[in-house]
Amino acid sequence: MRASTSRTRFVVSAIVVLVTAPALSGQQPPLLPPGASFQVLETYLESMRQQVGIPGMSAAVVFDESIIWEKGFGYQNLASRIPATPDTPYVIDNLTETVAAVLLLQCVEQRRIGLDEPFQRYGLSAPESDATLRRLLSHEAPDGAKEPFAFNPDRFAQLTPLMEWCAPQPYRKSVAHRILSRLAMKDSVPGTDLHDPDLPLPEGLFDPGELERYRRVLDRLAVPYKVTGRGRADRTDLSATPINAAAGLVSTVRDLARLDEAIDAGVLLSDDTLEIAWNPATARDGTPLPMGLGWFVQSYRGERVVWHFGYVPNAYSSLVLKMPGRHLTFILLANSDGLSGPFQLAQGDVTRSLFATLFLRLFR
Repeated sequence: MRASTSRTRFVVSAIVVLVTAPALSGQQPPLLPPGASFQVLETYLESMRQQVGIPGMSAAVVFDESIIWEKGFGYQNLASRIPATPDTPYVIDNLTETVAAVLLLQCVEQRRIGLDEPFQRYGLSAPESDATLRRLLSHEAPDGAKEPFAFNPDRFAQLTPLMEWCAPQPYRKSVAHRILSRLAMKDSVPGTDLHDPDLPLPEGLFDPGELERYRRVLDRLAVPYKVTGRGRADRTDLSATPINAAAGLVSTVRDLARLDEAIDAGVLLSDDTLEIAWNPATARDGTPLPMGLGWFVQSYRGERVVWHFGYVPNAYSSLVLKMPGRHLTFILLANSDGLSGPFQLAQGDVTRSLFATLFLRLFR
């Protein structure tokens, strides 16, 4: 997805005025009442959605383990004029990594695997001889790379068999039963390939009721679009895919809010584990990385920000941004690549995103 130059400049100019004026004057932004903050957030999100060229978008804000605001913008299906809602399912792509991180860090807490044990110890093939869980969760580049950090979802996906070693069952069953069912994430699906009634699955993997529910959710999946430079949205045809550690989950902002609430409540991981996961990892040469363990981590005006994104070119994009010190989380899902594609988020700086910067300036 690429918006026209003039439309992109309009959005950039508008947001720059919003997010830089107080800073340039040397003053802190005013503390807005919650209702006013959400009114401003909603107004700017709708303007940015239209200008960047996102057909449909869903958003939610979680505070103190509860959704305090949610909204659908535009359409999940342009041809049928079906509005996007907080319950609209989207492919979240690399945002799936946060689910893998939870599952694998649970294995670490159970002392079934170690953060720094080489893969060979478990009898598994590895992307490189010294690969460890810590190095792959943090996207630390392999030996010989020019830079210490390299966001590489294909490499991250090789954590899938490690989870299957920890919990001897297909990876998608661990996702479904340890996360989705446990947290009542009823509109989430571990792989778009489950829509196919003829898909061969291991016996007993899912009961018929589960499979039928997954197919009903996928019937409602937001239609993916490629948005041209002139703003025309053309439907994108995507192949159905299974889930792995790096990609493949379908979810909604409400379901991702449930996951966020469970993480913050200590239901899934201990505080000690989260403290490790939500601090920058360190490369072999001592360089701090822009990721912790499964999440990007950075500081914004003295506030720790934990985040991740999803990006399917010309199809889907997603962003989850947390401020743990404020017990606040922002969730965005879209049916074009406009939330991620223009902002080069794989470089590890969420402030490249106008959507993230808007939220940070309003609620920091």
